[in-house]
Amino acid sequence: MLPRSTREELLGQRGMMIWFTGLSGSGKSTVALGVERELHRRGLLCRILDGDNIRSGINAGLGFTADDRRENIRRIAEVGKLFVDTGIITLAAFVSPTNEYRQMARDIIGANDFFEVYVSTPLEECERRDVKGLYARARRGEVKDFTGISAPFEAPEHPALSIDTSMQPLDVSVEQVLTLILKQQPSNE
Repeated sequence: MLPRSTREELLGQRGMMIWFTGLSGSGKSTVALGVERELHRRGLLCRILDGDNIRSGINAGLGFTADDRRENIRRIAEVGKLFVDTGIITLAAFVSPTNEYRQMARDIIGANDFFEVYVSTPLEECERRDVKGLYARARRGEVKDFTGISAPFEAPEHPALSIDTSMQPLDVSVEQVLTLILKQQPSNE
């Protein structure tokens, strides 16, 4: 098997994992999509992993029990590690509600390749943005163990970056994440 450095040299970039965490509706996927577009514009290869492409495929059989949530994050981290080892900038946007889950992902991917971005948008704003009505359903007791309502969310202790999408425009959030990524790339080292 070719070493990672050979693949990264071919791509002209360093593989890394940007792990977006925050409540549902905080803006994780929206920021990740903006970052993806900008990285593509700059000629850097990246891939987004989020609930839409993971829960409909590799994790389709998992529910939302504590064990299933942990397995969901473990599988995401294992897939992410493959992308990172290929030299791809990987953007993972998942609630990942506990420090334990995120530490597990960091351990699998590797601390030098894992950059946690906390999308710290307040619960009230996340509820206001809720197009699927999940928060309202959770408040009525129709959705069990919904993070932020009937299940806890642990804020990251030492994220590489913290952004609140209710306090700044999308382009500012995207630029902050880009700066984090570009500082780690070969042309910027």
